[in-house]
Amino acid sequence: MSSTSPQGAAAPYYFVPGPSRWPLLAGLSLLVTMIGASAWVNDASWGPAANLIGILGTITVLYFWFGDAIKESEGGLYSQRIDHSYRWSMSWFIFSEVMFFGAFFGALFYARSISMPWLGDLDSKFVWPDYAPSWGGATPAGTVEAFQTMGPFPIPTINTALLLTSGVTLTIAHHALRAGHRAQTAIWLFATVLLGAVFMGFQAYEYHHAYTELNLKLTSGIYGSTFFMLTGFHGFHVTMGAIMLSVVLYRVLKGHFTPDNHFAFEGAAWYWHFVDVVWLGLYVVVYWL
Repeated sequence: MSSTSPQGAAAPYYFVPGPSRWPLLAGLSLLVTMIGASAWVNDASWGPAANLIGILGTITVLYFWFGDAIKESEGGLYSQRIDHSYRWSMSWFIFSEVMFFGAFFGALFYARSISMPWLGDLDSKFVWPDYAPSWGGATPAGTVEAFQTMGPFPIPTINTALLLTSGVTLTIAHHALRAGHRAQTAIWLFATVLLGAVFMGFQAYEYHHAYTELNLKLTSGIYGSTFFMLTGFHGFHVTMGAIMLSVVLYRVLKGHFTPDNHFAFEGAAWYWHFVDVVWLGLYVVVYWL
């Protein structure tokens, strides 16, 4: 992501970048990340190390890839057409993220509203006569260790307040940038990144509490798997959003943006607001219902 440069009037009609190794390396890094995560949840000893290597590789690739885009932008290669291209690209990317989370919310709905009633119908009584289906309760065959469900208080509610506040601070930063107040933009943008970091700190504590005190784990039946998949992937998106905003903050301090040309800021802001909206749905569906 990058903005149309101040030299955009002299930019090529449509800039076409040369061959890049970053897409391939990004795909490989993400592949290693997911292989490591899959091995980790299946108790493979090498899983955590592979997952960490993949994450570090992804961050490294993003660092250099963003750097190339920044150099192109500041070098006067981006015209208004490139700005439009970036806007459409970011819009479709966020749409793909909507579909991604929609699949997990759909799985949660199916498990809770369709599968659970099936397990308690008349036919199932012949197999499990004493089973009374309840979301987060005991499984029919008793194969899952007893666990406690996660409620909305206090950490999820605190995290909701943190993310909503971060959306406000980010909007204030955007208005300051459009008004040409770079110092105010940097202050409010830093506050947004800090709120995101605090959010992740609370979520890490929540996970520790779930594993050590509630015995709620990824292996705790369909409740545990949907809970950790939804909250875990959302936490990953918060982390990536905070990294994006940190890059934007660095560029704000370097004076890369003008009140009229700053799509890198806007694209990261779109992503952050999307993460906020997903959390609101997650907060209601996962923690309250």
